Amino acid sequence: MDSGRGTQPSFSAGRRWAGWLRVGLGTVSVLALVVMVNHLAQRHPVRWYVTAEGETKLSPQTRAVLDSLTNEVRVTVFYDREDPFYPLVVGLLREYQLANPRVHVRTVDYLRQAGAAQQVFAEYQLAGATNKNLVLFDCEGRVMRIDGRMLTQYTLEPVAAGGDQPEFRRRAVAFHGERVFTSALLAVTMSRPLRAYFLTGHEEHDPDSDHETVGYRRFAGLLRQNCIVTSTLSLEGTNTVPEDCHLLIVAGPLRPVPEEVVRRLEEYLQQGGRMLVLLNSYGLSRGSGLEGMLSRWGVEVSPWPVLDRDNTITGQDIKVLRFGNHPVVRPLVEGGGLAALHVWRPRAVGRLAAGAGGVEGVTVTELAFSGERSRLMGGGGATGSFPLAVAVEKGAVPGVVTARGNTRMVVVGDSFFLGNQLIESVNNADFGAYAVNWLLDRTFLLHQVGSRPVREFRVTLGAREMRALQWTLLGGIPAGLLLVGLGIWWRRRR
Repeated sequence: MDSGRGTQPSFSAGRRWAGWLRVGLGTVSVLALVVMVNHLAQRHPVRWYVTAEGETKLSPQTRAVLDSLTNEVRVTVFYDREDPFYPLVVGLLREYQLANPRVHVRTVDYLRQAGAAQQVFAEYQLAGATNKNLVLFDCEGRVMRIDGRMLTQYTLEPVAAGGDQPEFRRRAVAFHGERVFTSALLAVTMSRPLRAYFLTGHEEHDPDSDHETVGYRRFAGLLRQNCIVTSTLSLEGTNTVPEDCHLLIVAGPLRPVPEEVVRRLEEYLQQGGRMLVLLNSYGLSRGSGLEGMLSRWGVEVSPWPVLDRDNTITGQDIKVLRFGNHPVVRPLVEGGGLAALHVWRPRAVGRLAAGAGGVEGVTVTELAFSGERSRLMGGGGATGSFPLAVAVEKGAVPGVVTARGNTRMVVVGDSFFLGNQLIESVNNADFGAYAVNWLLDRTFLLHQVGSRPVREFRVTLGAREMRALQWTLLGGIPAGLLLVGLGIWWRRRR
């Protein structure tokens, strides 16, 4: 009997086609599911931040700015990729791009991408070796250039030294990227920028100077990062304060300001002007010429500098740790870290006693104070805690309309704390930015967009630990790999 005559194939043609059909339908179903999930993810994106601080998570205020953005903005990160803050800068800007696709981010490493770097140099007219580590915001030809050095706040901390002179090192403590980038985004999308004028002619700090101590180039850069165009202004002769002056800065005059110029400054204040007055103690023999005007606006300025032996490094400087309650300093106090200013031989600047006369309707608030055991260098050596800065505001008078709005003024007893050297110390740059934005009534830039702490982790190894690590790397790891290889060989032999 032929046993193979009645044998049927394992799979008939129909069963094979049915199997292929099921495979095809399953594949199409999976692809459809992937397409639907991607469609839903694109329309309803959700992101989780797994880092402890959420380093690149945007604040609600920045997201509100991005939601209102309708113009195309190009952002060029012109950076050395080996810079320690490069990943944080790029990661933060990628968040801007994800929040609004009208923000286009590109990276150019000027050390490794010579061709692309030359194009950036030509497009934005950059020249010189100092044009590096920049972030460029461009919207319809309006360009905001951000120096990467201004994104990070540093502090000076002592290090162990063998000599008699103390040694210090700079340590990063905060990253201001989001505040600066959001400000730049507003700057390039605004059709009419704000303008600040630096008064000149009396040996004030020069906003174009790179001098380490007295130069103000970095402070001028800070203003530009806050969407403010800077210019210089002389009020000698028949010159008056221009109509487009949104902020007038008197930066530490060493020669007395003439009465005619003081009169024009006071006229500007009476019209509702905004003024940042920075004094110092190096022209005390002649005075600044501003003391009388400030007295009429309720501000008392001491003719002597303040010393604070409990909060000093050199004996001439003061680390200010006590603050008042005002929008200028409130973000520092509420920022979560230790709020501090680093000033140099400041004059005491406080509220004039009540009943002293002057302009009516003026409110003077003391902003910062020296330590409890401070003393004046002259005038009998009075001791105690002295105010070092004040904020002045004159509200609207019923029935009176001023040309420039409500008068605001910030007066500080030191001008060197915003110089090129000290502006990077502790919260000096923050204070300068907060003071300027309060003067310009930009409360948005006072509270909502804060700084991110920079945490430093250090591993200290002694000689014994270094030897153990060396033997582990040179002997332990190769020996471990050899044992794994021998184990595999032995298993295969069996």
